[in-house]
Amino acid sequence: MPSSRASDVLDLQRVWQLRAAVRGRRSARERLARLRRRGPNIVQCALAAAAAWAIAHLLLGHETPFFAPVAAVVALGQSYEGRLRRTGEVVVGVALGIGVGDLLVTWLGSGVWQIAVVVGLSMALAVLLDAGQLLVTQAGVQASIVTSLAAPAADGLDRWVDALVGGAVALVVAALLPTAPLMRPRRLAAAATGEVAVLLAEGARAAKEADGDRAQAALDRARAGQRAFEDLRPAAQEALEGLRLSPFRHRHRPGLEVVRDLSVPLDRAMRNVRVLLRRLAVAEQRGEPLPPELWTLLEELATGARLLSEAVDAGRRDDDLQHELVDLGRRAGVLGTQRLGLSGAVCVGQLRSTVVDLLQVGGWTTDQALDAVPPVD
Repeated sequence: MPSSRASDVLDLQRVWQLRAAVRGRRSARERLARLRRRGPNIVQCALAAAAAWAIAHLLLGHETPFFAPVAAVVALGQSYEGRLRRTGEVVVGVALGIGVGDLLVTWLGSGVWQIAVVVGLSMALAVLLDAGQLLVTQAGVQASIVTSLAAPAADGLDRWVDALVGGAVALVVAALLPTAPLMRPRRLAAAATGEVAVLLAEGARAAKEADGDRAQAALDRARAGQRAFEDLRPAAQEALEGLRLSPFRHRHRPGLEVVRDLSVPLDRAMRNVRVLLRRLAVAEQRGEPLPPELWTLLEELATGARLLSEAVDAGRRDDDLQHELVDLGRRAGVLGTQRLGLSGAVCVGQLRSTVVDLLQVGGWTTDQALDAVPPVD
């Protein structure tokens, strides 16, 4: 008996070690993926920081222009969204903090309680001006620096100029926007459409083989993969914000706006596929019959979604594929007029709804897609 217990403990330890190793590998992959996504922006921040310091130090003659690189990095941030606003808040916040700090230090001197008073007043004034959080924070930071270092007014003016230099460099670097952030939304849209294709193919196999476990596994995958759909619209919006600062990339705007708008039909498609997969699993659990034509239609729809994914990735419109999807929706409508059980009717209905969503991903308007695949009488 003791040896059996020891063996069980060893088995549990091995299981825990295996799970820890899997989590470690997954965590490492996720971290590397985040680094790849943020890589272009990190390079921008590094180059902007160096350029801002060089301009303030070498060209303007400032001895320690520490706020020039700080302002550049803060203005660029981790995304392209709101860079103009962030840059303005940094510069105004620096000016406010330095101005209040210089004025009060002249009267009060520097010390522990003076820091509390100067920082508090600077941040309160920023709030009264209805400033954003970044401006309020920068006002407090600069006030604390002025008070603690007891810097003369001339140095305060230099710091304000340094902030202006850093903000200007940030805008110039943003204008030289690399292509990678512009391509990411389209790749996300193509990947999301491809994921719909994979899930439909799994649903087709589950329907063909009456395999509820396969349908449930596909449903679990669909729930876990929702992040790709949630990232699409923010990624497209970030890229569009970046284009506002880049006069060299404006030709990308129409395509990015189209990709951004794909997030709505793609999200609906994924929701419809999840309902379909859930019903396939329920049908197998309850022993409800499904029409034999269903798996064939699902297989064809999976192929159509895969081809649509390739078209989205290439940035082209496939009119022939659109008409094939319409034909598929029509045949599904004919199947829906037959006497079907509850699960069969739900699956056919979700299939046709997914066709409508994919037609919109392919470039049709909502009205065009609904007219092409009307409700079953």
